[in-house]
Amino acid sequence: MLSNSCRYGIRAVIYLASRPRKSGLTGIKQISEDLKLPTPFLAKILQELVKEKILLSNKGPHGGFSLMKDPKKTRLIEIVRAIDGDEFFTNCVMHSGPCGGKRNHKKFCPLHQDYERIRQELIQLFRKKTIAELVAVTGASELIQI
Repeated sequence: MLSNSCRYGIRAVIYLASRPRKSGLTGIKQISEDLKLPTPFLAKILQELVKEKILLSNKGPHGGFSLMKDPKKTRLIEIVRAIDGDEFFTNCVMHSGPCGGKRNHKKFCPLHQDYERIRQELIQLFRKKTIAELVAVTGASELIQI
């Protein structure tokens, strides 16, 4: 349901949050090697997170990425919205775009009523879950296998 870009972005943010604060910036090559992700693709994803003020970035030989704010204050929903937008939380599971209803004069899909409850639970989970909590559950070394 989440795009590859979003999954890679989440993994990268957890990875950066798991690094000691005093380690400074982490280069894109190091992140992509450790997470076994393609460097050019990951670089584009991380730049989206920089644009949304989730990550900091510096260019140059000593450049790299780091978290912009405390991982205890960064919510999973921020990363999902930065990369995938709100579509993950609004789109129909059977059709592209939002599920029908009075707004667009279409019928709801057959799964709408059941999925709406699940959707609301997902939104609450993503709003509550912090990056610090994800780091606590999943160490950086385990991210390589995810």
